[in-house]
Amino acid sequence: MKTAELLSIKTPLLESLPLSQLNKTRVWLKMEAMQPSGSFKIRGIGFACQQHAARGVKRFISSSGGNAGLAVAYASRQLGVPAVVVVPESTSQHALHLLTLEGAEVIVHGKTWAEANHLAQSLVAEQDAFIHPFDHALLWQGIANLIDEVVEEGVRPDAVVLSVGGGSLLSGVDQGLTRQGLHHVPIYIAETTGMASYHAALAAGHPIAVKHLSGIATSLGARQVCQRAFDVSKTRDVLASRVSDREAVDACLAFLNDHRTLVEPACGAALALLYGQKLPLAGVENLLVIVCGGSTTTLNVLQAFK
Repeated sequence: MKTAELLSIKTPLLESLPLSQLNKTRVWLKMEAMQPSGSFKIRGIGFACQQHAARGVKRFISSSGGNAGLAVAYASRQLGVPAVVVVPESTSQHALHLLTLEGAEVIVHGKTWAEANHLAQSLVAEQDAFIHPFDHALLWQGIANLIDEVVEEGVRPDAVVLSVGGGSLLSGVDQGLTRQGLHHVPIYIAETTGMASYHAALAAGHPIAVKHLSGIATSLGARQVCQRAFDVSKTRDVLASRVSDREAVDACLAFLNDHRTLVEPACGAALALLYGQKLPLAGVENLLVIVCGGSTTTLNVLQAFK
């Protein structure tokens, strides 16, 4: 594959009749769950890996047992550059299987992502590239393309809904909206109550490490959001909401029934704002929802939780 070709694909933009009727506005779904690695992560991580591959790096190293790690592994296979992915002990067997299926070397280390990340960074040699899961400008640049695709299809959203973990999706969407002249468009963000690092940052007035993370939406489990994501709240109207794990799981199951697509609870957090009619949508005619996807859950996991 030529490195000039994007590793991500142009995903469908679908109008959701069930969610539109429920929320009394037109709800548009940007189906990032359809990306080849299973989530939006391949947009930014794929772009970053391509930039590094073009300058001749010999190996990618990352630290994620979730969607970021899967995106690195997918990019590695497509570009022919070996990858090492360090994951914490909490990583599911399903995620480990998907990583090895892509051909990545997987190292299990530490109880938390922070411990896995520390080891990953210690492995980086001169000809390696460390691919951060969420905190790098190349990631945001790649993710911003999804807004370009939406506008190209004739939809200029009045508001955007998305989930926040480390903050790369928020950062990239803000960048995309800005370059499309949509400076005024608010972003409604969702977290689960046990993974609310963005709420902690807003309360503190700056990004701050959350001592304890808990719950089923493990893809939101960044102890501290990146500075760029926090800075979005200074220049754009950002409305932050929290939902319970049960609301997130229920939203995943409802979305599966309505749209025949399985997403993980991290994505379900954003969908729960729509299924629970939790958003102030007066004056919003076109609401864009980033269906960020996720490959680390299964239907059995969701049904067992319920």
